[in-house]
Amino acid sequence: MKAKRSVIPVFVPHLGCPRDCIFCNQRSIAAPKEPSMEELWVNIEESLSRSGDGAELAFYGGSFTAIDREKRLGYLKTAYPFIKSGRLSSIRVSTRPDCITADILDELEYYGVKTIELGAQSMENRVLMLANRGHTAEDTVQASEFIKSHGFTLILQMMVGLPGENSSSPGYTAERIAHLEPFGVRIYPVAVIKHTALEHMWRDGRYSPLSIEHAAGICSELIEFFEKRGIAVIRVGLNPTEELGGEVVAGVYHPAFGELCRSRIYLRRARELLAGKSFPNGIAEIVVSKGKTSVFIGQKRENVEKLKSEFSLRRIKVREEDVFGDIMRLK
Repeated sequence: MKAKRSVIPVFVPHLGCPRDCIFCNQRSIAAPKEPSMEELWVNIEESLSRSGDGAELAFYGGSFTAIDREKRLGYLKTAYPFIKSGRLSSIRVSTRPDCITADILDELEYYGVKTIELGAQSMENRVLMLANRGHTAEDTVQASEFIKSHGFTLILQMMVGLPGENSSSPGYTAERIAHLEPFGVRIYPVAVIKHTALEHMWRDGRYSPLSIEHAAGICSELIEFFEKRGIAVIRVGLNPTEELGGEVVAGVYHPAFGELCRSRIYLRRARELLAGKSFPNGIAEIVVSKGKTSVFIGQKRENVEKLKSEFSLRRIKVREEDVFGDIMRLK
């Protein structure tokens, strides 16, 4: 199995962002301030000394292509010697769909950027307007096609549970994102962060966030949808940190939300597997891929207990099999 490439994260909180989205307070959930060029150099050097050469440098938290050009070029030029020497394999940046031009793409390509992440968030213009995004779904389509035509790897980010959404919104956004054929997606159910417009809406009763249970059900279906189309699901839910834990006041925040979603997938698959079968001794034995037992069982054995109750089983045995792919079958 190919080793996973290490990533050196660099947070530039809110840098370049032309407005405050209602859900966002990057200064709370990321680093307190953007690094200086000297700090960036030291960070890269120290990270490579620990992880070895070949890591990817990733700029998160702001709209990289909207950063003041002098500062943006400063970051790229600081990293470029590591790219040229081969110590860094590539650079990844996150930005907005309305901050992509041909000149900027040429600049990014020259300095070693290979992956561009776009914050699409929704493909419904009404939802984007209510979120104060300042761009349209059509901007996302045009930017995505432009990025891919220039040879970059495209990753799209979507959110679930924004104001103005209805039950069909996540599926609609996922369909339109899949049509753009990105390499991967990140799925973020809404967490209500302190000192945001969304917090005020929630406290005033004008916004009701999704519960973790509801969000896990939606996101598990989105995971299956994207993966069946060959689109990698890179992350589901915010990356849990000690700092962020104290900033979330409502909504979806869970230390293992991605695993929770995948556990829901396993529960659905197990139900399909057991449906219509008889178990005279009340025991079912299910085979799963190596390393997937805990995901199948579920947190606090939730999946196993539900299946035992629904199918009148005394016991469910789980056995792992070291095979290629993600399997589930009855023994």
